[in-house]
Amino acid sequence: MGTQDEILLQHELEVMAGILESKAQYRKIVKAGIAKWVKDFQDGRIEIKTVDDLKKLIEIDIELQKDEL
Repeated sequence: MGTQDEILLQHELEVMAGILESKAQYRKIVKAGIAKWVKDFQDGRIEIKTVDDLKKLIEIDIELQKDEL
């Protein structure tokens, strides 16, 4: 592999590492949102009609995990 190819590969690895780090941070935010929703639901501050918010959070979390499988 030539030097140019090595530089390109190193750049791609750095970009992927950045994307994975961002996804990990986003997952932390989503998981915190889910935990807050569940707590608010258990405390009676959320009614079943707002379950769509939880569904959206779960869908985002699943989407973020897809590449981890």
